[in-house]
Amino acid sequence: MKKRITKAFLSLSGLSIILLVAGCAAKDAAVPESKNWYKGNLHTHSYWSDGDEFPEIIMRWYKENGYQFVALSDHNIFQEGEKWVTIRQDSMYRNAFRNYLNDYGDSWVRYEEKGDTLRVQLKTFAEYAPLYEEEERFLMLPAEEISAGYEGKPLHLNVTNLDQLIQPREGGSVVEVLQNNINAVLEQRKQSGKPMMVHINHPNFRWAITLEDMIRLKGERFFEVYNGHPAVNNLGDSTRIGYEEMWDFINIAYLEKGQPLLFGLATDDSHSYHEQSAKLANAGRGWVMVKAEALAAGALIEALEQGDFYASTGVELEKVHFADNKLEIRAVPKEGVRYTLEFIGCKNGEKETRVLKTVRDNAATFEVEEDLLFVRCKITSSEAQVNPVENMPYQLAWTQPVRPMGADLEN
Repeated sequence: MKKRITKAFLSLSGLSIILLVAGCAAKDAAVPESKNWYKGNLHTHSYWSDGDEFPEIIMRWYKENGYQFVALSDHNIFQEGEKWVTIRQDSMYRNAFRNYLNDYGDSWVRYEEKGDTLRVQLKTFAEYAPLYEEEERFLMLPAEEISAGYEGKPLHLNVTNLDQLIQPREGGSVVEVLQNNINAVLEQRKQSGKPMMVHINHPNFRWAITLEDMIRLKGERFFEVYNGHPAVNNLGDSTRIGYEEMWDFINIAYLEKGQPLLFGLATDDSHSYHEQSAKLANAGRGWVMVKAEALAAGALIEALEQGDFYASTGVELEKVHFADNKLEIRAVPKEGVRYTLEFIGCKNGEKETRVLKTVRDNAATFEVEEDLLFVRCKITSSEAQVNPVENMPYQLAWTQPVRPMGADLEN
């Protein structure tokens, strides 16, 4: 049996078990004022797999840049046990190591040099987490990117707040592989009693996961409507749909089958930390803003599963409120910045969404009529995104879909 991840650094004391959300709607994004907004990234890589930086440096960057939680999700590995990496001879990486050594000191950094070869022992989650975690300021969530495949197609899922490392499950089709891995996470969640979530990563990466594949899944509540890696085809191409359009079709199908709504995340999927380029997977491109009772794993996952969050590539919202079938959205006003709010939804019996209302202002209210299957809001800013990928130059945000009050009782 795999060694159980050290629990001293998981900040989970006193949390109750969070059950899977059975309802079909994020019923009420209006939350008590005692709840706070927390900014986080749920998809990040380090030297523990195919990232190019030490986890301490990465976590320091996120903390210094206004994030409150991060899941360091390396491929098929958790940051425990002994692992050494060989630092490339390129001066950029050798200089970065010298900076790391200067910042943390010989008592922290264990390394060995033999000729031109430089090897460094990586610090474990249990070792580096205490450097950064602060109550209500910064939380690190133990995570893994389960990286499976089928006939050469990369099938990746992130598990957040895992209890033990999950080895990739195999299967006889794309859907079977994905479903087996989703089930493995849900089984661990049930057995461990820990709040835990799984999400599908970048379906269009190498065109591995189709809309039809996604529709056939069960127990999946999240996927990446935006991923900051330059090779994941957020927008699709001339013959294949992008993530936002895929999201709507999935939800129409899920509701027809009586499954809960799928929620959309924005993530970095960061790998490259030394150079900034539209061709590199850099940090700071996509995140989620979660409204929760506390900066704790259980509270964050509970809020995510209730849809009390929005995804963003730069737009900041100061109000996301759904009550009495009124969806109210208000972006933080900025001088010289214009906003376009599009309320996108699907009517009962229809097979695709449409833009139901467009408001060119930083705030708007939309009446969610009973004949609507669901409604969400996309907010586009005139402000350029810093270091964008694909043809997505402006800052965006996506709220989660909501249903007319009581609609979930009919399914």
